[in-house]
Amino acid sequence: MKCNKCHNQATLHITEIINDEQFEELHLCEQCANKYLYEPQQKMGKPGAEHVRESEESLFNQHECPSCNLKFVEFRNSGRLGCPNDYQEFREELLPLLENIHGETRHCGKTPRRQPENKQAQNELVQLRGQLKQAVTKEDYEEAAKIRDRIRQIEES
Repeated sequence: MKCNKCHNQATLHITEIINDEQFEELHLCEQCANKYLYEPQQKMGKPGAEHVRESEESLFNQHECPSCNLKFVEFRNSGRLGCPNDYQEFREELLPLLENIHGETRHCGKTPRRQPENKQAQNELVQLRGQLKQAVTKEDYEEAAKIRDRIRQIEES
């Protein structure tokens, strides 16, 4: 997981409970955690920023799904979405969260370790054909020829 302040690897995870329905999660690296914990002026922020933050949080907490009426704050508290529409409705809030947790925002899936050879060859062919299209689009014909030859080699075996 990445640090919320500097994007290094987070080593400290802090959950501050604001009230029954609101809490704030911080994921910090060692350096940023030291600043946060031991320098009170950093924690407070700029004058007037608290008012802006409260108004942003109230807008953030009011955002809800029109299908299932789930508010984003309810998702944060329970960890569960209410319907498939929530992924699109809360997209802006979910993307940074998914990137912090998984390191990616796109699911690539896994393949079995003992995958049959013909299935592996099929997967490689699909990837190579995509690379071939990219090479042709970029007008990199030398690379395209190498990829074409590799595709032929796989198809013949």
